[in-house]
Amino acid sequence: MSSVSILAYGAGNVASVQFAFERLGADVRLISSPAEVEAAERLVLPGVGAAGYAMRRLDELGLIEPVRAFPRSLLGVCLGQQLLFETSEEGGEVGMLGFIPGDVRPFDLPPSLPVPHMGWSRLGDLVDDPLLEGVEDGSYAYFVHGFVCPDGPATLARADYGGPVPAVVRKGNRWGCQFHPERSAAPGARILRNFLSLPC
Repeated sequence: MSSVSILAYGAGNVASVQFAFERLGADVRLISSPAEVEAAERLVLPGVGAAGYAMRRLDELGLIEPVRAFPRSLLGVCLGQQLLFETSEEGGEVGMLGFIPGDVRPFDLPPSLPVPHMGWSRLGDLVDDPLLEGVEDGSYAYFVHGFVCPDGPATLARADYGGPVPAVVRKGNRWGCQFHPERSAAPGARILRNFLSLPC
């Protein structure tokens, strides 16, 4: 049975992610200490809310450096994807984990498009990657976010919401999903199953 550890640091949609992995038969552990991060086989960094609060919680728990040093497969979900980048403009200039270059910025959208981007959007421009194996171009995923990551070489899939939205990113063995795979029906379940199959 594959093992996955979810970082329960007070800024995440932990329960829904936990239940989604358990439905796939995974051995799920909720962790919150540096030692538990270091021992994890695979690490999930969930997140809901503001980047500044999330980074403060990671700092208060002494988790920033252990997460940065984590050598095995890591998946950031929703805000967790944004935390993989260098900085965010949410609540001022916030320093983040810095795995991927770039600044997370608020949407710049016409009045006809509400913020946050909330609901089902199609995934397109999929790049061949183990995390996306079996996910079809045009599959729907469920998004809830008011800030958007920079589009660049790390982007593996995009959505369209007034412009390109990096929906899946990767740098080395660190992946991110801007959407909620645990709420994205069959395509989301396939992504989580693929994550469980990645090498430790």
